[in-house]
Amino acid sequence: MAPTKLSDDQVKSALKNVPAWCLSGGQIERTYVFKDFVAAMAFVNRIAEYAERVQHHPDVLIRWNKVTLSVSTHDCGGISEKDFTLAAAADGMSA
Repeated sequence: MAPTKLSDDQVKSALKNVPAWCLSGGQIERTYVFKDFVAAMAFVNRIAEYAERVQHHPDVLIRWNKVTLSVSTHDCGGISEKDFTLAAAADGMSA
């Protein structure tokens, strides 16, 4: 069963639980800043392992010590609860 697309109001409400994330072009995204490239890549590797395990993959942009994650759920054509679960998990992995 495909995830359910959240309404605009549901997305706005869910963003309160991951305050560093924002709505951008039909997806949610956040940029993380690390001390250097090696730390940024270690984070990307943790995200990759998690994404494979849950079968939900973010778009990843890497710029030296910065990593931007962008997430939406293709199966429902928008943003779902799966995206907010990944966002919260990523926030926990960034420390």
